[in-house]
Amino acid sequence: MSRLFSPITLGPATLNNRIVVAPMCQYSADDGSATDWHVQHLMTLAMSGAALVVTEATAVERRGRISNRDLGLYTESNEYALTKVLNAARTVAAPGTRFGVQLAHAGRKASTPVPWERVPGHEIGDPPWQTIAPSAIPYGENWPQPKAMTDDDIETVTAAFVQAALRARRAGFDEVELHCAHGYLLHEFLSPLSNKRTDRWGGDRAGRMAFPLKVADAVRAAVPDMIVGARISGTDWVEGGWDIADSIAFA
Repeated sequence: MSRLFSPITLGPATLNNRIVVAPMCQYSADDGSATDWHVQHLMTLAMSGAALVVTEATAVERRGRISNRDLGLYTESNEYALTKVLNAARTVAAPGTRFGVQLAHAGRKASTPVPWERVPGHEIGDPPWQTIAPSAIPYGENWPQPKAMTDDDIETVTAAFVQAALRARRAGFDEVELHCAHGYLLHEFLSPLSNKRTDRWGGDRAGRMAFPLKVADAVRAAVPDMIVGARISGTDWVEGGWDIADSIAFA
């Protein structure tokens, strides 16, 4: 039989098979809180037979949302709403189905319109908010101007990831996935294209990895009974950017 359908153990949990539903942004939340849309979405995925179903990128703080319709876990209301959705999904899920949540911070790619409202050349959402990044470099032309993060910001965001992980555990999730890919905040620290810092959070590879690893250590310590994983971009596909050798070292 194909190994695809054989069990696999990840940390404290065993999955029935090796099929995982990846996070898919729905842009249908209300100030981070899941809505009826998420109920039908997650219930449908729960019936798929995949061993692990991962919810969409879920912001750990309000300013870390890609758009103002992103899912979040930064308030008690967010936690309550997502718990209701997860409970509904479990009622129809195949036996043994596990559920995960991708914890994310959009960094300099935050404060944008939802995809179907984007107009080329106008990448700033309404209402806009101040974005943050390792360095004050916009993602691209006409994108929001981020503020370079201070040490206080580093601590605040780390604590936000931890708090969101604890909320996920209380909600009943089995796994948390740290979003370190696709040009969002943790990837922004990893990539020399977006991280031009000269302090301990930048410079060489070890310095650029320091903040994402700090977040990973803090989350791992906070939820020792959960699966903890990470999504990374293997390469920036740009000369002088993050590459495969960097990804191997980071992993």
